[in-house]
Amino acid sequence: MKISTFTTSLIAIAVTSTFSAQAADDRYIIKVDQSKKGVVKALAKKLNAEIKLDGNGFFAATFQGKTLAQVKGLMNNPHVQLIEEDHRRSTTAVYSDDAGNAMTEQLTPYAVYQSQANQVSFNASAGMKVCVIDSGLDRSNPDFVWNNITGDNDSGTGNWDQHGGPHGTHVAGTIGAADNNIGVVGMAPGVDMHIVKVFNESGWGYSSDLAYAADKCSQAGANIISMSLGGGGANSTEENAFKAFTQAGGLVVAAAGNDGNSVRSYPAGYSSVMMIGANDADNNIANFSQFPSCTVTTGRGKNRTTTTDDTVCVEVTAGGVDTLSTYPAGLATSASMSADGVAYASSAMENAGNANGNTYYMGTAESTDNGANGNVCIIDRGVISFHDKVQNCENSGGIGAIIINNEAGMLYGTLGDTNATTIPAVGAAFEDRNALLAANSATIAIGASDYGFMSGTSMATPAVSGVAALVWSNHNGCTGTEIREALKATAEDNGAPGNDVYFGYGIVKAAAADAYLTANGCEGGVTPPPTGGDISLSTNAYRAKGKNKVDLSWSGAVTSNVDIFRNGALRTTTANDGAYTDSFKTSGTFTYKVCDQGTDNCSAESSVSF
Repeated sequence: MKISTFTTSLIAIAVTSTFSAQAADDRYIIKVDQSKKGVVKALAKKLNAEIKLDGNGFFAATFQGKTLAQVKGLMNNPHVQLIEEDHRRSTTAVYSDDAGNAMTEQLTPYAVYQSQANQVSFNASAGMKVCVIDSGLDRSNPDFVWNNITGDNDSGTGNWDQHGGPHGTHVAGTIGAADNNIGVVGMAPGVDMHIVKVFNESGWGYSSDLAYAADKCSQAGANIISMSLGGGGANSTEENAFKAFTQAGGLVVAAAGNDGNSVRSYPAGYSSVMMIGANDADNNIANFSQFPSCTVTTGRGKNRTTTTDDTVCVEVTAGGVDTLSTYPAGLATSASMSADGVAYASSAMENAGNANGNTYYMGTAESTDNGANGNVCIIDRGVISFHDKVQNCENSGGIGAIIINNEAGMLYGTLGDTNATTIPAVGAAFEDRNALLAANSATIAIGASDYGFMSGTSMATPAVSGVAALVWSNHNGCTGTEIREALKATAEDNGAPGNDVYFGYGIVKAAAADAYLTANGCEGGVTPPPTGGDISLSTNAYRAKGKNKVDLSWSGAVTSNVDIFRNGALRTTTANDGAYTDSFKTSGTFTYKVCDQGTDNCSAESSVSF
């Protein structure tokens, strides 16, 4: 068969690439005759190789700076059966943003995929409206259907369509950024919104502001109130405002908080408000997401009772770590990066500008290297600072730098407050390392953008608000409370089995909720798992040797230890062996429950009296 000159050239390039490839970490597998392995290992050591693994019929070794072809030549021995690259293996992100530049094309954020919002069509004729209580939505961003957006100002905060910081614009984009071939797409693209601006750049307001805003939302005909905000302490004025909105058929959604502790934040902590936690792209809980207990204690003394209420703790979660959304025009810094014409995800470090050229691998870039002159430096993370790596690239004549993470996921970083470099530098994901090392050319662009990243339960909250609007638009005969229950009934269970304080019922799923309501109607047909789980408890009270005794017997707990509560207070943590005897002298009524250690998965309460 005749092969064209063009085809022959392509084959030659492919062959050259294959035999000049340098393995990740310069690490190779040498397959040998087991009986002669010692001889071959000795040869490798003479070549300054470092043996990393000694297996049955093979060993793995690193040959610093050597390509596969070079190692094959140096290890030319009759006892060597095969030499091949020892490829890295790692976990990969379950969900990821689309790669590309949001200023020139439309990207779908990972949370849209994770929540299945891309699997459900928004019904724009259903009349859904989301009221966003935040720092305003800046009219400079083009990624909204502005004819569908109205707003109100609170005293002293300025115009609702001029930002009081980028937070409110970012939140609104997650809810309803338009499906318009540019920027990002929201959970419910183009949904009607009403903006109540209660914050400015100072970033705080009062509970009375929120009560006032809730009334504005009602007057605007909103179905959903979304609040990416919170603080300590409860008061009846604020609580009653959101209770009234819910009782009128609406849905109120608020952030759990970002302090990574068990403190209950308000307004999320009110029973009428759906509390939202944050997870990342790998379905892990965010380390900042607050996790208040679902246990509520009321009354004093003999009248003190402890109950479990899943409406005062995290109910569901959504993507809230490094979420991409809208910003006021030009206030975000964004990066785009491609290699051999293929777009890859990246994060901006510093230094606005563009770089386009051949690539040069600098390893960890611990020193200058003349090979980088005129090229885009490909650099591994590790050993020295990001700044010093980029400085060494620039001092070598490099025109741009791509620093690759050394663990699964995207590399987010900066060049520090004393940055002395000028070339554009971006972070890249470890999962793209092999492709970037194999690339012949790369392009980097860093500049001001209308789209950027934020993290927090503030980002997860609008994701749930948008999902609720999306699902509700297809079942608009339901109440907000019925939508709330459907989202919980169909959330993807993560963390401890059943309801837990971190994920609540799990990660929200739009398609699952839509199918659930289609099959079961607004009132549903499946009850979410009870907080009490499967733990059963029995108590036996008696007196012995002048003391009150209570024998507790339980089954169904799954942790190695259990927490035993008496009258709402932790009595002890003991082995999960099914039995414990409490002993005391006081009289009265005593209520017990047994919980899996450190969780709200508890038995029903059992009371005894002396």
